[in-house]
Amino acid sequence: MSKVFTSSIIPAALDKVWGKIRDFNVLPDWHPVVADCYIENDKASDCVGCIRNFNLHDNGGNIRERLLALDDEKYYFTYCILESPMKVENYIATLSLLPITDGNQTYAEWTAQFDCDVNDEAELIEFIGNGVFQSGFNVLKAHFSNR
Repeated sequence: MSKVFTSSIIPAALDKVWGKIRDFNVLPDWHPVVADCYIENDKASDCVGCIRNFNLHDNGGNIRERLLALDDEKYYFTYCILESPMKVENYIATLSLLPITDGNQTYAEWTAQFDCDVNDEAELIEFIGNGVFQSGFNVLKAHFSNR
């Protein structure tokens, strides 16, 4: 099982960051690699079990993910990949937030675990950790730094 761990400090209060990312259907609003997104079957975007279907910029492919957990009290959501151009199986990820009381900031942590071919592991860990997770955090940091 391969694992990815990425963390960052977002210069905003926890509730503001959670308000920006909580909706499972708003990836295009804050993630730079996502072109468009919708929730399948007219389900609510905070309904555990809903499926988001999104396309990546530059013809990067289509991804479908299922929301497995959403906790507004503990500020996290967990999801799995159902379909993806990435060569991963059994992919489960969690994006979680914690308050940093010194300066009223937010600690953000995005983790994933998945199975893959050993020959693809290093490239996938780099892509997911930096190309997906860190690039999302960078946009959030820039967004809240300008406020």
